[in-house]
Amino acid sequence: MSNSVGYDLMQQHFLRPPVLKHQSKLKNSSGVPINSFCTTASPNKSPFRPRKYQISTNFYGNSLSRRKQKLAMGSQRAVTFIPQAVLAADPASEHLQKFNVDGNIELQVDASSPTSGSITQLNLRIMYGSESLLLHWGGIRSRKEKWVLPLRQPEGTRNYKNRALRTPFVKSGSSSYLKLEIDDPRIQALEFLIFDEARNKWIKNNGQNFQVKLPRRGTLISNISVPEDLVQIQAFLRWEQKGKKIYTPEQEKEEYEAARAELLEEIARGASVDDIRTKLTIKGGQEYKETIIHETKNKTPDDLVQIQSYIRWEKAGKLHYSPEQQLREFEEARKELQSELEKGVSLDEIRKKITKGEIEAKVSMQLKNKRYFSAERIQRKQRDLMQLLNKHAAKSVDESVSVKPKPLTAVEHFAKEKELDGSLVMNKKIYKLGDRELLVFVTKSAGKTKIYLAADYEEPLTLHWALSENAGEWLPPPPTVLPSGSVSLDGAAESRFSTSSSAGLPKQVQCIDMEIEDDKFKGMPFVLRSGGKWIKNKGSDFYVDFSQKIKKIQKDACDGKGTSKVLLDRIAEMESQAQKSFMHRFNIASNLMDQAKDNGELGLAGILVWMRFMATRQLIWNKNYNVKPREMSKAQDRLTDLLQSIYTTHPQHWELLRMIMSTVGRGGEGDVGQRIRDEILVIQRKNDCKGGMMEEWHQKLHNNTSPDDVIICQALMDYIKSDFDISVYWKTLNENGITKERLLSYDRAIHSEPSFRRDQKDGLLRDLGHYMKTLKAVHSGADLDSAISNCMGYMAEGEGFMVGVQINPIAGLPLGFPELLQFVLEHVEDRNVEPLLEGLLEARQDLRPLLLKSSDRLKDLLFLDIALDSTVRTAIERGYEELNNAGTEKIMYFITLVLENLALSSDNNEDLVYCLKGWHHAISMCKSQDAHWALYAKSVLDRTRLALACKAEWYQLILQPSAEYLGSLLGVDQWAITIFTEEIIRAGSAATLSSLINRLDPVLRETAHLGSWQVISPVEVVGYVDVVDELLSVQNKSYDQPTILVAKSVKGEEEIPDGTVAVLTPDMPDVLSHVSVRARNCKVCFATCFDPNILADLQANKGKLLCLKPSSADVVYSEVKESELADSSSSNMKGDGPSSINLVRKQFGGKYAISAEEFTPEMVGAKSRNISHLKGKVPSWVGIPTSVALAFGVFEKVLADKVNKEVDEKLQILKKKLGGGDFGGLGEIRQTVLQLAAPPQLVQELKSKMLSSRMPWPGDEGEQRWEQAWTAIKKVWASKWNERAYFSTRKAKLDHDYLCMAVLIQEVINADYAFVIHTTNPSSGDSSEIYAEVVKGLGETLVGAYPGRALSFVCKKNNLNSPQVLGYPSKPIGLFIRRSIIFRSDSNGEDLEGYAGAGLYDSVPMDEEVKVVLDYSSDTLINDGNFQKSTLSSIASAGKAIEELYGSPQDIEGVIKDGKVYVVQTRPQM
Repeated sequence: MSNSVGYDLMQQHFLRPPVLKHQSKLKNSSGVPINSFCTTASPNKSPFRPRKYQISTNFYGNSLSRRKQKLAMGSQRAVTFIPQAVLAADPASEHLQKFNVDGNIELQVDASSPTSGSITQLNLRIMYGSESLLLHWGGIRSRKEKWVLPLRQPEGTRNYKNRALRTPFVKSGSSSYLKLEIDDPRIQALEFLIFDEARNKWIKNNGQNFQVKLPRRGTLISNISVPEDLVQIQAFLRWEQKGKKIYTPEQEKEEYEAARAELLEEIARGASVDDIRTKLTIKGGQEYKETIIHETKNKTPDDLVQIQSYIRWEKAGKLHYSPEQQLREFEEARKELQSELEKGVSLDEIRKKITKGEIEAKVSMQLKNKRYFSAERIQRKQRDLMQLLNKHAAKSVDESVSVKPKPLTAVEHFAKEKELDGSLVMNKKIYKLGDRELLVFVTKSAGKTKIYLAADYEEPLTLHWALSENAGEWLPPPPTVLPSGSVSLDGAAESRFSTSSSAGLPKQVQCIDMEIEDDKFKGMPFVLRSGGKWIKNKGSDFYVDFSQKIKKIQKDACDGKGTSKVLLDRIAEMESQAQKSFMHRFNIASNLMDQAKDNGELGLAGILVWMRFMATRQLIWNKNYNVKPREMSKAQDRLTDLLQSIYTTHPQHWELLRMIMSTVGRGGEGDVGQRIRDEILVIQRKNDCKGGMMEEWHQKLHNNTSPDDVIICQALMDYIKSDFDISVYWKTLNENGITKERLLSYDRAIHSEPSFRRDQKDGLLRDLGHYMKTLKAVHSGADLDSAISNCMGYMAEGEGFMVGVQINPIAGLPLGFPELLQFVLEHVEDRNVEPLLEGLLEARQDLRPLLLKSSDRLKDLLFLDIALDSTVRTAIERGYEELNNAGTEKIMYFITLVLENLALSSDNNEDLVYCLKGWHHAISMCKSQDAHWALYAKSVLDRTRLALACKAEWYQLILQPSAEYLGSLLGVDQWAITIFTEEIIRAGSAATLSSLINRLDPVLRETAHLGSWQVISPVEVVGYVDVVDELLSVQNKSYDQPTILVAKSVKGEEEIPDGTVAVLTPDMPDVLSHVSVRARNCKVCFATCFDPNILADLQANKGKLLCLKPSSADVVYSEVKESELADSSSSNMKGDGPSSINLVRKQFGGKYAISAEEFTPEMVGAKSRNISHLKGKVPSWVGIPTSVALAFGVFEKVLADKVNKEVDEKLQILKKKLGGGDFGGLGEIRQTVLQLAAPPQLVQELKSKMLSSRMPWPGDEGEQRWEQAWTAIKKVWASKWNERAYFSTRKAKLDHDYLCMAVLIQEVINADYAFVIHTTNPSSGDSSEIYAEVVKGLGETLVGAYPGRALSFVCKKNNLNSPQVLGYPSKPIGLFIRRSIIFRSDSNGEDLEGYAGAGLYDSVPMDEEVKVVLDYSSDTLINDGNFQKSTLSSIASAGKAIEELYGSPQDIEGVIKDGKVYVVQTRPQM
């Protein structure tokens, strides 16, 4: 151990990231053996024993002094350098080159050389519509030389086969950008290609590489020298700036020369050596210099410093110190001792004073455990979180895989008929006899056992049979059970099959049945005879077990919808074979993998469900079949090899494949499996324990080893460690699902309890510990110890007949990775879990690049990653106690760790990665004490919660249908089927993350002063509580009494049911969403409850009469008597009287298309008229889009056209059905409307109006574009019959036939942001205050049913420059679109006074919007305070101007594009 822990800690900040020691002969990523970086210690077989290093005390130089360093926290290599001439830099900027590729792709390269020295900055911009562009590049020093790969690389750069670098472009709008910094003065030019990864397309310069010469750096400077100590300091500073990366010797040399070049360039520009020395000292060179000479100045013995710092730590209460705090503590301890020395106290006196009692032993133990006076922790590398991004997504699942099911055979038909009689099925099995089938079917009813046998033989068939009380017996059947015509023989009977009378069988089936009342008989052995030949079961007798119980099939799960049904049917068919042993099950699974892979997501989900049913002991592991461990292990190995192969070729299924692997042990062909069988014999022999329980276990292991053996081995070790307390043995077994009954159920049952002598204790613990490693190597691929051993390599010696095993280490592991794994193992049971979590995640991050490429040991790396993932979950659960008194920042940090772990394990994790970036930004805001940090963190929390809900829905969609269908076929316990998906979720990081954010939520709400409620519509009401899952499921219902609905889910587009007086929900619809507007218009109380305890209390009041009294930020509720109901003013009940609102039927005005100047009440609705009214009247800085319209009556005119006669006739029939109450016809009506053809005159008029209004005509881009436009128009008309609109008009007693639809046509503005303004605050009713909501992209995510909240703010009309943000956005999705046309609904029913018809009908863009997952952490509206203030003020100012124009409160929609405000519609605020 080191005598200078303080120096060791300083070394953590030098040259290398602080990685722990690990003796390994593995090579680092550059191929250089790890032990070539330092002097070699004596060899040792253990890969985890510390090694002593020699470390230089100097950074670089012509000569290096060496000193002995016992505790190496980093390492350094000695390199000798020779000064060379360099080029002086020219800092001028210049435009290098512009390329035009394929006529429509423009590439521009600019360069600038900053004044700091030798760094040349290249800026590349390419106009190309792809998000997956890579720069494939390298530098050129001379014409004939291969590409040079610069050390300075942008984030996300990958090394491609050591021949080139690949760096991703950043997409922004229609262009992609990339910045490169070149600091190697010898690089004369940059050469590159551009690769579109998604389209597998290379972009070249006329078939050649692009080449850009770098700006000349000036003239050659020779005969100039720089002092080596300054070069060392400059190299040190460069190393620090680059994140203290680990360099190869070649890279170190390049870095050193680059540092020299920078200093020479400074001299060339006129700086003196003294100037440079002063600058470097100020910049931090002095810190470096002081560190180098630290020990030479300090003569205090380091062992005394260690003891003094330990004493200080004890006095401080044994606090947890960060590495920086440790360093400070050492220096303070050293200063205290130095002060004593300066006073004249001798070292001996100091030693006597501070080494009293056991202090030296305590310090020694701390050093031995490498804990010092705090938990160790690794220094995590700085990584770009975007490198976690995985966009591989499987196709969405709607229905089951469309594979034509195989028709039932005659015997299967026969079995299906018997299943329908309702009797309890005890046994069902179909034997394959060549091309024939034999069915055995046993039922039990009213105490009688009935046996059916059926076969599809055409020749006469005879049953030769008996009964048995115990397996293997042949007892003569009693005469009372013999079927008619049977013959009794000696010890058996013979009975003839007869032809089945069942109708509808595809071919002839012969059958026989018998009924047995005596319960003493447990089974029936038999053979068949046909044509003088005996028919057996693979050479043995058939045997029917009467005692096996098959659960009744769930009828509602039998359709197999949403599953790979054919595959699941095949699995169920093979289950009887799979029950024989793990070898059979794994081999069958291997045989089915191709079919599962071809069926995609659902196929692999089926395999996962089957394997998990197995792993959770819902299926039989072993039945009447003995398998050698090596055969079972070989079958496992085959299956995991196939999973590894699919993993490399199907990245969209990584998550499912990882989950399948977690249910299957690693396996291992040959010696690994054989050792299970051999090693137990050696243990018995060496420890003299050959009888009793150990012999019974030995027999089980020889014939059918299983994952239970890992638990049995652990139970034995726990029993021995507890000083032979037998209750500990049973406790371990029972906690892991093994009961006495299970031990007795094995084919080789374990009847006895363990019983050992005390003198056997040490030997058994040692040998069982080694044996556990062997068992885990086969059965527990995802066990951490086993997974690490398989990757790092280990050797188990052979002994006598027992084979030896040698697992080689995996080549190419990252530098320092073995030490990192050793750190994890040393801390895996620490109470303080934070350092462990950091180590686990650092290991997963280091491992990730290796998981992205194929290798023959990929599955070992996958099992290690799965084990690290699992350990994160168990660690965080253990650390909950640590968080009980933790501050907000600590909880947020833990959330980032768990979220990072979840992102590393997830497919299509873009939303999770952006949530992770959001949390990091929230922590940064918290540290800087930003006033809005809690409000921002709450939005990130809400988004994270949405992401978790989305993930849970995916699991439910993919897994639960397969669990229900396959579970019903296999007779799995209903409870296991019901909770299948729930248990999958609970076992993952998502459940842990959910728990953490639930803990943080109330803290953030309190800090941000949000309270427990957001009141959207503050109306005092009285009503009866009803609880529903979804508001959507009851939107068409009419309640007969005032009802307060507590709805778990409210999306935002639903209707509020008749009779509803309040809607309370934990969901978060936007304040300006359709359902929110409807609630305010209908005077319905509407509020979001953030507190789960309050929500649970409301749900518990179901059926009770409550009074709700909302304020602007709270809802007070209390139970009231029914007499108060009559007095309440809240009775939003369905009225029986006639409606006071009337629709006026509009007539065709003679024109199909009209311009904005022709917008009148007779021709178009209020939406079109309002936008026309704004033109020229709003301030010039507010843009109004150009508009035309298809007038009222055009739809009816088109329908009446002779070209649409058939469509009209069909529509009239469907409308009659609808009038008769057949609401299922609404969808059919919408489809019929889409069949309309456009009259030529309509096309001609519309084209003329659009072109005269200076709008683009879709038809100019081709006939297909016009067809797209025409389809969009028809979809607007068809929305007259969408469910929400139709039922809304019925409730309001409006004549639906009188509803007429004009179509407002506008050019789409490809918005940066969209907004909705209410010029009177809708929550408070404050007319002096504007309320608005803003989303990124198009406004459909704001007004439609898109999850998450918008950015919301208020602004006083008398102070428009001071908007106040109320909430930050949590919507994960933004919608974006190319330049296009939008067709907006504009009906005569949308703006009726007293009827909230706005938003009921559809607006349809000609082109489909693109969904983009949003990253708010890089959004200027969130991060740039000035931009945010000016943007929100502009929105509020536009709202105020329009309100003043109309003289009444307005509901306004608009967008922001390039900083300019556009208003696309306005209407009176209701």
